[in-house]
Formats: sequence, structure tokens, C-alpha cells
Amino acid sequence: MDYHPIDDQLIDTVSQTFKALSDPTRLKILHLLFHKECSVNEIAERLEMHQSTISHQLKYLKQIRLVKNRREKTTYYYSPDDYHVMNLLEQTIEHSKHTR
Repeated sequence: MDYHPIDDQLIDTVSQTFKALSDPTRLKILHLLFHKECSVNEIAERLEMHQSTISHQLKYLKQIRLVKNRREKTTYYYSPDDYHVMNLLEQTIEHSKHTR
């Protein structure tokens, strides 16, 4: 197998993704959204967190394209935007269950 170096821009993107996955609140949000599209209020309620905290984290996740939203009247609903990362997250969760 030939080695092909990764360019700096791609390294930065990968690093941003792992940074996003290193935060417990973002992990909880992503795990929930993997299973169900939710509004900010629903996420806050299910995770028992403040709406402002959830909104802040969703903004970050949207900026790096891990989540997307759709608008229905005055409510925004969030869902995964990258199933590669979501599958990685779910596999890591399953792996962690077996290593406990």
C-alpha cells in the first residue's frame, strides 16, 4: 500500500471533527440525533440541559457540518448531516460497552 500524505486542510477538518466528538454534551446531542430528529427544546428536555447550552452546541456542530436543520413554521429541527461521523460515533459507543 502506498503512503499518500494528507494535506493540511484535510488534517484541520479531521482535527475539528475529533474536537467536536471530544465534548460530552456534543456526544449526547449527536447520539440523540442519530436516533431521532429533534428541536432545540426537545433536545434540552431529553438531555435535561438548558436550551441556551444546546443552542450553542448545535451552532458549533452545524458550522462543522455534523448537523443540519430544517424549519417548520418557527421551529428548527436538527438531524445528522454526516452519517460517516455518526456511524463512527455509534461504533465507538458499542466498542466502549464491550471494553468496560
